[in-house]
Amino acid sequence: MSKELFIATDLQREWLDKISNLEQQIRSSAEQTDRLASFPKENIQSLVELGYTALTLPKEYGGGGITVTDMILMQETIASYDGATALSIGWHQGAVGDLYTSKLWEKSKLERFAKEILNGALVNRAASEAQTGSPTRGGRPQTTAVKKDGYWIINGQKTFTSMSPVLTHSLVSAWVEEQEAIGFFLIDHTREGVSIKETWNMIGMRGTESHDLVLKEVKVSEEDFVELSKGLRGEKLNGWLLHIPACYLGIAQAARDYAVKFAVEYSPNSIQGTISELPNVQSHIGHIDLELMKSRHFLYSVAQAYDDPVRRELIKQELGAAKHVVTNAAIRIVDQAMRLVGAKSLELSNPLQRYYRDVRAGLHNPPMDDMVISKLARTAIEGMNK
Repeated sequence: MSKELFIATDLQREWLDKISNLEQQIRSSAEQTDRLASFPKENIQSLVELGYTALTLPKEYGGGGITVTDMILMQETIASYDGATALSIGWHQGAVGDLYTSKLWEKSKLERFAKEILNGALVNRAASEAQTGSPTRGGRPQTTAVKKDGYWIINGQKTFTSMSPVLTHSLVSAWVEEQEAIGFFLIDHTREGVSIKETWNMIGMRGTESHDLVLKEVKVSEEDFVELSKGLRGEKLNGWLLHIPACYLGIAQAARDYAVKFAVEYSPNSIQGTISELPNVQSHIGHIDLELMKSRHFLYSVAQAYDDPVRRELIKQELGAAKHVVTNAAIRIVDQAMRLVGAKSLELSNPLQRYYRDVRAGLHNPPMDDMVISKLARTAIEGMNK
């Protein structure tokens, strides 16, 4: 089961072909960036030069104007080459898509930032903190924004800032005391007081270099105050976050492809032919492809609904459910692939052990599993009470 069934436009085919030209480069760097926990700067630079990072920018601002469905097709493809590269650039793609879809600024501000994106700017949201955990759980940021002499002064430290070595901007959440709400500020990393503290030491998604973003007396102008949120950021309908499950689906596909290739080539002297002819091996492959099929149909169906302005109004919990379903399926797929390959899958030179560690990271990307299930239950109960 591949994504070919979901390629429906010339634009999608054109960009998948362009991305495929980078396959060898991205694949060849994956093992080293994981082993050294070093960021794949060359991969990101190649995507910038390709024009990829301007695709989620609307056409009216000079971008590609792609849909969420277009984005997940491309993100899944990149992730099948290297998960860390895909997740890193996915945060930029999603942030830009959300910023412009939601029109969080007035047109002149959007035009100004669009020019920077077209010139290669890279942005990510910086919302997580050590004291608050996931921002979707509603914790108040310890990062503060105080108005002084016509500027906002930002102080705080953000965790999980993926792509930190090459980010030019961050959308930072901060507590605005005078308005008793969470504000988001666009902060240029060249500003005085902005620094990166190298803290990333994880077993999964090592190549994202998701270090801490440190903000010390950073002066931000009023025009860079992006939005004010009275409630939870996570309650907003944001289809661009589907880049997250797309990433883990791509990794699962890579694990599947490795396992199937291994099965059709491996022939121990204890049997005639290859292990692909054994019933238990075929059972593994069949279950893997069934999981991929279910996940892909669910993910792309939700993305297509979000892209349709009419059907988007009917979406309730499908976005979170798609992330939950796909991420957990990806974990099962990689596990099945490793069972098929056997102990060889644990060799550090084997990509399956990297896939195994990387897909686990998906459990900790928003929204969390327990929140998705809880919201589904509340929605069902509230629906019966109406």
